[in-house]
Amino acid sequence: MINRRTFATALLAAAVLLPAPAIAAEKVAVFAAASLKNALDEASAAWTAAAGKETTISYAASSALAKQIEGGAPADVFISADLDWMKYLSDKKLIAEGSQVNLLGNTLVLVAPADSKAEIVIAPGFDLAGVLNGGKLAVGDVKAVPAGKYAKAALEKLGVWPQVEGSLAQAENVRAALKLVATAEAPAGIVYQTDASAEKKVKVLGTFPEDTHPKIIYPAALVAASKNADAAEFLAFLQTPAALGIFKAHGFVILSGQ
Repeated sequence: MINRRTFATALLAAAVLLPAPAIAAEKVAVFAAASLKNALDEASAAWTAAAGKETTISYAASSALAKQIEGGAPADVFISADLDWMKYLSDKKLIAEGSQVNLLGNTLVLVAPADSKAEIVIAPGFDLAGVLNGGKLAVGDVKAVPAGKYAKAALEKLGVWPQVEGSLAQAENVRAALKLVATAEAPAGIVYQTDASAEKKVKVLGTFPEDTHPKIIYPAALVAASKNADAAEFLAFLQTPAALGIFKAHGFVILSGQ
C-alpha cells in the first residue's frame, strides 16, 4: 500500500515532468486616430497573419486618446493625426523616448453628399457659404480634433472663416464629421482624402492646397508605461513595405523611411 507521503512525492514528480500551461500573449493595445480605421484594421490583420499575434485597437479623436493616455488608460502604441497631441504626451514623459516615427501623411478635402449638385473651386475667398446654402459645415472640433484644427487653419488662410464660423457642425472626430455629410445632415464637410475614399456616399468637391494648413502628419510611438514586449514589434511592422503598401492603397502619403 502506498502511504500518503509516497503518494504526494509521486504527484510532485509528475507535476515537474508536465509542461507548464501556455500563457496567451497579451494583445497589443493601440490607440489610433479615427481616420486610420480602415487601413489600420487591414494592417493589423496582416501582422496577425504574419506574426500570430493580435492587437486591440481603440479609435477616436487624437485629442481624446491623448487625454485618456494621460489619465492612465492602458495603451501600448499611440498613433496621432497630428504632431501636437504626440508632443503633448511626450512633454509629459508619457511617450517612450526615441520611439516616435512620423509614419504617414494625408490631404484635406471638401466633401458633399454623393448626389449633391454643388460645384466649387477652392481658392482665396471662395463661396463656401453658398455651398452650405443655410446648412452646416461638418468639421471635427476646431479646438481639439486635428482634422478640425487643419480645417480652421485652411479656411482662415483662404479668408473664408468669417463666412462659416457661425455655421459649424463640430463633431467629436473626423469620421463623425464624415457621417454627417454621408447622411446628408450637412451639405458639406472638411475631412481627410482617405476618409472621403472610404465613404461611397460622399464626393470630393475640392482639395485644400497644402500651403493653407500645417502639414498633416501621423506620428506613431510607444507609450512609456507599456509593458507589452510585442508593442515594439507591431510598431516596427507598421514601417515595413507590407504595412506601408496597405496604407498607400488607402490613400495615405508614406512618410516613414523617407
